[in-house]
Amino acid sequence: MTKRLANMSGVGLIEVLVTMLLLSTALLTFASLQTRSLQYNQGAYLRSQANILAYDMLDRIRVNKDNMSDYLIPFSSSSSPGASLASVDISSWLQDISSRLPSGEGAITCVAVPDRICTVTIRWGELNSAGETNGDTTSFEYRSRIPN
Repeated sequence: MTKRLANMSGVGLIEVLVTMLLLSTALLTFASLQTRSLQYNQGAYLRSQANILAYDMLDRIRVNKDNMSDYLIPFSSSSSPGASLASVDISSWLQDISSRLPSGEGAITCVAVPDRICTVTIRWGELNSAGETNGDTTSFEYRSRIPN
């Protein structure tokens, strides 16, 4: 019997090492999966915010549809609130974009003839795992017909 035990010494240690290797690989994979999940959830949240902001501006244009041409703004536009409802709407909307989306910008174009279609475009910087913008931008565009 002692001969047999001497030949089997160290087998338990190899089994433990293999188990530790498998367990550590599984834990690293789970941590990577969790990190990716958080990044995708953050991206989905930012897209939801852009959707809400675009729809909000289209509703504001519908309320003030007689002055639809006052809502035209290009990207990188800064608007200070003026006396008109359109300038107050634009200023408030741009402020909401910059506070809710990282490096967020908005633009509005409207075509009055023949269909009265307005396009609201919002773009923002994507965040990396550290929560900083990484240079990639995402753009969201929403079109709607403004009824007479």
